[in-house]
Amino acid sequence: MRPRAPRRCRALPAAVLAAAVLLPLSGCAQSVDPIERLGKKAAQGVRPHGRKAEQAYRRWGLQSPLAPAPTPSARPSASHRDSRSLPPVLDHVRTRDRVVFLTYGDGAEEDARFADMVRELRLPVSVFLTGSVAGPGYRHVARLQSAGAGVQNHTLGSSSLRGLPYAGQRAEICGQQEKLNARFGSRPSLFRPPDGTYDRTTLRAAADCGVSAVVLWRAEMTADEITYAHGPAHLRPGDIIVVAPDAPTGPGPTLCDRTARLLRRAQSRGLTVGRLEDYL
Repeated sequence: MRPRAPRRCRALPAAVLAAAVLLPLSGCAQSVDPIERLGKKAAQGVRPHGRKAEQAYRRWGLQSPLAPAPTPSARPSASHRDSRSLPPVLDHVRTRDRVVFLTYGDGAEEDARFADMVRELRLPVSVFLTGSVAGPGYRHVARLQSAGAGVQNHTLGSSSLRGLPYAGQRAEICGQQEKLNARFGSRPSLFRPPDGTYDRTTLRAAADCGVSAVVLWRAEMTADEITYAHGPAHLRPGDIIVVAPDAPTGPGPTLCDRTARLLRRAQSRGLTVGRLEDYL
């Protein structure tokens, strides 16, 4: 009996071979995201670019998304400092980046819609908190922080520090540092004195409490308009802006409305929002 000739393998179609190559190997961890497999360049042609961002901005009263904030190009120079041992006092950051900085006080953390706005628009805001107002549990603050807000120091109480003895000022600043550190796991690096008033003793106490900068503001977003402490009456790169809290009584634009109005004004001047903590 003649031996049977071995069967000749027929060439597989190219499409089948290509599919086999894409099959994951047993025991190997591979991404199940087809966009990721395609690579960044190919993904740009598949994933809708900026569509969700545009929808979010329109929902909050803006026509287009803010430009991305650049990588910080400058930090405060030594000329800002009162002395080598004291933190700088700033209402404006010297930078060539076309950014402004949005800061808020007590009350912002209680507005659930504002936390949603910060999250959806990815706004790099900074919130300066008073222990007697925002505490003791900081439940609302945790929600705002999880949305991306930076949490900073505004003293334990809400009284002006200027003129108080060193021990009293240090207790107000360091006490809030410790409370925020215990609650959120990090000590604030920035401090805003109540009412924006301070003296040299305030700076000494702030330095001893680990504060790297005392933050004031050049512009304030009120219910109706933007006011300026000094300089030109328009937004400019590096401006630190404080957005006033909601009025306790009576109708008026909400915190979200005022923030949207401020963002539109910044966009009209070719500005975007930077994270203050990245520059100080």
